[in-house]
Amino acid sequence: MKQSMESPLLAAHGLPTNNNKWRTILFFLLAFLAYTCQFYFVRGNMYFWPQSHDKGMNGNRKDVIESELGVVAADDRRCSEVGASMLRQGGHAVDAAVATSSCLGVVHATSSGIGGGGFMLVRSSETSRTQAFDMRETAPLAASQNMYQNNPEAKDSGALSMGIPGELAGLHEAWLQHGRLKWKALFQPAIKLAKDGFVVSPYLGNYIVKYAYKIMNDPGLKNVYAPNGKLLKVGEMCYNAELSRSLKAVAEEGPQAFYNGSIGEKLVKDVREAGGILTMEDLRNYKVEITDAVTVNVMGYSIHGMPPPSSGTLSLSLVGRFLSLVLNIFNSYGSPDAAKGDLGLHRLIEALKHTFAVRMNLGDPDFVNITSTESDMLSPTFAKTIQKKILDNTTFSPEWSQLRDHGTSHFCIVDADRNAVSMTTTVNGPFGAGVLSTSTGIVLNNEMDDFSIPTAVSPEKLPPAPTNYIEPNKRPLSSMTPIIVSKDDQLVGVIGGSGGMNIIAAVIQVFLNHFVLGMEPLDSVQKPRIYHTLIPNVVRYENFTAFGGDLFEVSEEIRHFLEERGHQLKETTAALAITQFIVQSLETPININRKISKDTNSHTIHGTLTAVSDPRKGGYPAAI
Repeated sequence: MKQSMESPLLAAHGLPTNNNKWRTILFFLLAFLAYTCQFYFVRGNMYFWPQSHDKGMNGNRKDVIESELGVVAADDRRCSEVGASMLRQGGHAVDAAVATSSCLGVVHATSSGIGGGGFMLVRSSETSRTQAFDMRETAPLAASQNMYQNNPEAKDSGALSMGIPGELAGLHEAWLQHGRLKWKALFQPAIKLAKDGFVVSPYLGNYIVKYAYKIMNDPGLKNVYAPNGKLLKVGEMCYNAELSRSLKAVAEEGPQAFYNGSIGEKLVKDVREAGGILTMEDLRNYKVEITDAVTVNVMGYSIHGMPPPSSGTLSLSLVGRFLSLVLNIFNSYGSPDAAKGDLGLHRLIEALKHTFAVRMNLGDPDFVNITSTESDMLSPTFAKTIQKKILDNTTFSPEWSQLRDHGTSHFCIVDADRNAVSMTTTVNGPFGAGVLSTSTGIVLNNEMDDFSIPTAVSPEKLPPAPTNYIEPNKRPLSSMTPIIVSKDDQLVGVIGGSGGMNIIAAVIQVFLNHFVLGMEPLDSVQKPRIYHTLIPNVVRYENFTAFGGDLFEVSEEIRHFLEERGHQLKETTAALAITQFIVQSLETPININRKISKDTNSHTIHGTLTAVSDPRKGGYPAAI
């Protein structure tokens, strides 16, 4: 290919016959071009952070990409590329997931990392089965319902707010079942980023400034994000040598280095010295819950999410229940048009309010009976009952106070065989517990804050939900919402988001925008959003400019329409939730690498894949 491009160029310029001279010039020219291309490739994918949107397809944007062979949509460009590099080596979507999550734990330690946990869905193209890997953090053995009675602030920050991390255990279990590449190879990009450094992105830079008080009050965070006593700025290099060494140990020894080895021992020592209660017994006893995903059939689509309690784990992500309840409410109108226009937005707000009211009756089914609540959330009849209430501008009083969980990171992956992963990973609050283990480089989660605790009740203060009280080994409630969407047993979409309680509204809106209203994938993610979490009884609407220069603003016309119906509105000047989205088009199948499943009467369709990373955070997808 190179020769066919060079020959006309050389002929057109009538090169002299002095072959040695021109060969020398050409050699150095090509060497320079090769070096330049390699330099920009490395800068673009691993170290350099773009200050504005790159230009590409679909409106000259690079937050959307198409491929026939495989895609990764993460909220950081470098980590999307890391995941795609594993797919290029023939890796399974799970291989790419391990590499992508470890990368995010380095460059976005504000939101995720091996000191936290998450949820992962894995769909096999061969069997059409979707598995759920629950790697949610759990309460330590020494935890108790009243452990924060004398110090309520310790539930939100500090080492005492740490739950037992589950991310590494969950990733390893998924890799054991699906991985093709060597475990050690999957961590090399993250190890390199932590050791050699990475450029502070606008997103990370913003959080460094916003949470400077956390950084400056913790020796570990200060050492990484404020070396020499000065906070790092956007464009500067960030290093975490200890995390690099921890990841290297995990890569070479497996997760036992963390759960029953030197890394775990160092982590426990740091946690306990900082006032935490984590023990090696806690780490050794951690168990990943692996089940079939729950599947909800709504509006002609099958939505796969975290499982029901029958298999011993709670649908902590609430994906099936929330989407089922909200979409069944729309479905009960008898037409997809119910979701259209300003009136559809009003109906969505009311549906979200009712759904959040039901939410706090949930908890970990290993400890509480939630069968009736789950059954209601999956029931079209129950949805119809709620739909009948969405007739005017009246609202209702909730029964429990709402859980306020926090930020996360999410990515979606589809490989060449159309295996799919939807994974949400978290350390809960920004920079987790506000503690970075100095001997391991790991940011501690503050997942204990996702539990409810007994508090005094007054007319102004609602009671907490007793189903979510703290108990040893219990998993707290969460808003994480990874989903995989299929139609007629074929993969059509992978969706998920980050942003605590706002994840649910964001994921539902992306789903409705594309699969019900027919928007293009990028438009489905870009469309300005509204949010409602029941308490406070306020509709928050987007009006801000993202890092890349995109303006997100709900129109004045829509705002006026909602106000006329009695909604109290409040502007949000920052992104409340970030979504990642992959769509497979089944309209024009591509006849490459078609894979016949074990069921000889069916086959896996290979359509064009479109991946979108939410421009609200400045992420970019990558492809094979």
